[in-house]
Amino acid sequence: MDVLPLYHRLSGQPVIVLGHGDAAEAKARLVRRAGGEVIAELQDGIDRGARLAFIAHEDEAAAKADALRARGAGLLVNVVDRPALCDFTVPSLLERGPVLVAVGTGGVSAGLAKALRLRLEALLPSALGLLAERLGAAREALLSRFPASGDRRRALDAALCAGGALDPLDAQSAGRVAQWLAGEASGAASRAEVRLASTDPDDLTLRHARLLGSADVVVHEPGVAEAVLLRARADAVRLAIGAGQPVPEGLSGTIVTLRAP
Repeated sequence: MDVLPLYHRLSGQPVIVLGHGDAAEAKARLVRRAGGEVIAELQDGIDRGARLAFIAHEDEAAAKADALRARGAGLLVNVVDRPALCDFTVPSLLERGPVLVAVGTGGVSAGLAKALRLRLEALLPSALGLLAERLGAAREALLSRFPASGDRRRALDAALCAGGALDPLDAQSAGRVAQWLAGEASGAASRAEVRLASTDPDDLTLRHARLLGSADVVVHEPGVAEAVLLRARADAVRLAIGAGQPVPEGLSGTIVTLRAP
């Protein structure tokens, strides 16, 4: 992966959109939808402190010239249909209230990103946004019940997993937040050992994938593939051990041990 996905806050911010036609208008709509102010002149946008520029010129020479000028002024640039000139690309977006799912391919195939987004549209219930809002409103109560961040994360992981009390794919989950927090939440740590079937991450079972996604510490033998380890949380601690060795003592949190195939 040679890109870092980020969410850029645009509310009330100037954003340069250059060009005419459908492509430029589509970018302008995208900016307005995010609360940004569209600026149609490059120097005006630079003077007003814009940080992003969308360039939708049909003429390649004009697109290159404006991209060079904008980049020289410190802006991040997106040039429509010219990935090689882009500092960033725009993913296919799916919105459920405050939940925003972005599907990108780094500019390789916008059609594939759109197809994946449409599949996700059918999976994610409209009440997902309400679930997010109620979890946000319950933040202080959650902090009070689970002062330790590890306990808090484990309780949420358990509730939000498939079949959990707050399963995001269950349209009724938003109505259970208060009940879950009042009596069903648990932040207990756990340990699990997984004997991998192969070095292919697609061979992970759903249970094993969930374990990796919730682990605080991933203990692994030498034969465990990097592609499998990448399925764990990015901030999980990794600890390598020899083949067949026991898990070291003194580790805390949720620990998943991966044994090589």
